[in-house]
Amino acid sequence: MNRHGVYFQEQEKRREILVLLKKRRLVNVQELSKHLGITKVAVRKHLDVLHRERYIESRIVRQRTGRPAYVYHLTNTAEQLFPRHYSDLATEMVAAIQDLYGEAFVDQLFEKRMARMLQTYREVMRGQGFDQRVKTLASIQKEEGYMPHLEKIRDGLYTLEEANCPLLQVAIRYRQACQCELSLFESLVDAHVERTSCMAEGQVKCRYLIKEKLSIEES
Repeated sequence: MNRHGVYFQEQEKRREILVLLKKRRLVNVQELSKHLGITKVAVRKHLDVLHRERYIESRIVRQRTGRPAYVYHLTNTAEQLFPRHYSDLATEMVAAIQDLYGEAFVDQLFEKRMARMLQTYREVMRGQGFDQRVKTLASIQKEEGYMPHLEKIRDGLYTLEEANCPLLQVAIRYRQACQCELSLFESLVDAHVERTSCMAEGQVKCRYLIKEKLSIEES
C-alpha cells in the first residue's frame, strides 16, 4: 500500500473512533482495540492524533479491581463534526417567529413540519408489517443524521436509541420538537411509543420503547 493509501486508512480508523465515542460516550483503549481490530499500541497512536487535534479528551475512572483506567470522550469541537442541520440558525429563526407571532404559531410550525414528514414517510411504509415499519423508521433516522441503534427485545417490542440529535439546540429551547417527534413515530409505526431518555433533558441519548398494538382478538 502506498503512503496515500496508508493515510486514508488511518483517517478511516480515526473516524471510526469518533463515531464509537459518539455512540458510547466513554470508551477505553481495550474496547477500541477490540472494535477496530487493531493493537492497543495502534489505538493509542490514533488517540494521540485526535487529542492533538482537540477532538477528544481523557479522564481517569476508578475500577472495582486493578488500577484506575483512562477513558476517552468527545470534545465540543468533535461534536460539531456530526450532523446538526444548522441548529443555531434554526433556533434563531424559531425565536424570531415566536417574537413576531407568538407561542401558538410556533406550535403550528412544528405540527406542520410533522404533518409534512408524516405524509412523505407513510408512502414509504405503505403495506409494511410492524417489524418492517420499525426497521424503516430506523433507516429514516439514520439518513437524517440521528445515528440510531435498533434492537429487538422480543416479538412486538423494540428499543430505538439515537446517539445524535441534529436539532438538539432547537429541542432544548422548544420542547415541541421532541413531542412532535414522538407523535410522528407513533403515527408512522402505528404502535405504542414511549420515550425513556432524552438528550434535550441532558441525558446521553434519546431512547424509545416501541411496542406493537394488540389486535382486538389478542387484547
